[in-house]
Amino acid sequence: MITFDVQVVPRASRDRIGPPLGDRIKVQLCAPPVDGAANDALRALLARALGVARGKVAIVRGETGRRKTVRVEGATRAALLALLGAP
Repeated sequence: MITFDVQVVPRASRDRIGPPLGDRIKVQLCAPPVDGAANDALRALLARALGVARGKVAIVRGETGRRKTVRVEGATRAALLALLGAP
């Protein structure tokens, strides 16, 4: 299980993970921040990228803001770093 912070950018032109912004990971989402659509899109994108079920991705903190803390069960820090292109 890994826990990390993200900075969400809703209404972007495409869904994209990265690059890191300080101690957070920038995540761009096409979904608007209305009725939880951006949160659902965030969970789906991270689950797909890290190869886990969508139910294994939880927003621990920041449900209504752009700065969020996310917990992913069944993923490793190495998988996250590989996703970001870090050695």
